[in-house]
Amino acid sequence: MLEGLRVIEIEGLGPAPFACMMLADLGADVIVVHRKNGHPAPGMPERSLIDRGKRSIELDLKAAGDVAALKKLVTRSEVLIEGFRPGVMERLGLGPDDLSAVNPDLIYGRMTGWGQTGPRAQTAGHDLNYVSVSGAGWYASNTGEAPFTPPTLVGDIGGGALYLVAGVLAAVMAARAGRGGTVVDAAIVDGSAHMMNLLMALAQTPAGFRWNVARACSTALIGAVAMSVPMAAMSRCNVWNRNSTPSF
Repeated sequence: MLEGLRVIEIEGLGPAPFACMMLADLGADVIVVHRKNGHPAPGMPERSLIDRGKRSIELDLKAAGDVAALKKLVTRSEVLIEGFRPGVMERLGLGPDDLSAVNPDLIYGRMTGWGQTGPRAQTAGHDLNYVSVSGAGWYASNTGEAPFTPPTLVGDIGGGALYLVAGVLAAVMAARAGRGGTVVDAAIVDGSAHMMNLLMALAQTPAGFRWNVARACSTALIGAVAMSVPMAAMSRCNVWNRNSTPSF
């Protein structure tokens, strides 16, 4: 479906490579800029599953000639995605302003935990930090117990990679409609907070037809079946307060 869309991925860890994997799975031509020494990024295997369907080029982004080579690639691409801390790409001479000068229609995707600005922008963090601050981690626990660490699917993938993909594709549509390039700033703390909207909406429903959004109780919308984690808590979870039968 995304045949003809070229994406430049700057090698990194976690949600940014996952987002590019999704774009490649959908047919985009993804070119990963790997480190010139040939070694994978720290913590990554020699051959990573999330590199499937991607092409690769090795560049030293601190060498002027290789920076020029990357900029030449950018002139023939629609999207660039990076996941460094704020300011790193700018120091390399590859920030949004630098690359928009060679391709005004470029979509510049940025993946961070805290966003590009703000009091925590330069602070190191991990999935658990982001979902704790956003509140998304609160429901990963039983009532009366401290939250336990949820899988990184909640922050890195759900609140990070998937929001980056949605933002990039929306920006591509805008650019192809003649509105020019833009920066897509995806922050995991923002995305994981935004995912809470469904639970917040369920808590707003009328008292006679209220979904249970208590901790340890997650509600399945299909078939009105309540599920909990762990299942031993099922007896404490009601699907909704049904004081009266709603009319449809």
